[in-house]
Amino acid sequence: MSTKKSAKLKLEKNSKSDESGVVNTGSKFELSKIKVFFQEVKSEFLKVAWPDKKHTFATAGVVVVLVIMISFYLGTVDLLLGKLIGYVIN
Repeated sequence: MSTKKSAKLKLEKNSKSDESGVVNTGSKFELSKIKVFFQEVKSEFLKVAWPDKKHTFATAGVVVVLVIMISFYLGTVDLLLGKLIGYVIN
């Protein structure tokens, strides 16, 4: 019973009415908070040290080469193990 009372008190504290008579239920989506959030996001993006084009292409090339090498390795291992299991079953 005490939890119901405390929940009711919290609800009453959060639901304050303004001058227009509209009840504010503690909405998380206030326009001023959203504006501040996007200003902070913009300032954080300005702090990021973005890589140059040459570095980006070099690292992307390394990733592509490694993916191709690993896919050939795993394909070969899969083929060999499949044939080995086929010989064991027969």
